Amino acid sequence: MRCPFCGNEDTKVIDTRSMEDNSAIRRRRLCEKCNERFTTYERVDTIPLTVIKADNTRESFDRNKILKGVMMSCNKRSVSVDQIEQLVTDIETQVINTMRKEISSKELGEMVMERLKDLDDVAYVRFASVYRKFKDIDSFMKELSKILDDRKN
Repeated sequence: MRCPFCGNEDTKVIDTRSMEDNSAIRRRRLCEKCNERFTTYERVDTIPLTVIKADNTRESFDRNKILKGVMMSCNKRSVSVDQIEQLVTDIETQVINTMRKEISSKELGEMVMERLKDLDDVAYVRFASVYRKFKDIDSFMKELSKILDDRKN
């Protein structure tokens, strides 16, 4: 594994852990040249999954796109990187376990919102505001009302 700091190819594994659901292995590595530490993840290579976008174009599933969107939604919130990683891993695992070859971006967005709702209300509203493209304050307020109603029940 090449060191992301200096490019050296001589690194050693100093810790290996299985993720909670055994879908990935997390490895802590040490560069033997610059002594920097970094983390890698090892996952099973699965059937290629295609995402059908809103305009009916297709692209390969990219977990990093989901990760980036969730991280932006959770910016300056008390949500740990581990919680975000787990949320994305859960979604990826759920999608892979369906054994489907295609999934709509709408389904993925709904899966993310469902999990964010349980994780952090503000992150959920941030994600929903971009995902659902709120056009005005009324549509934004309707979404907030739904959250408040769910809390009461």
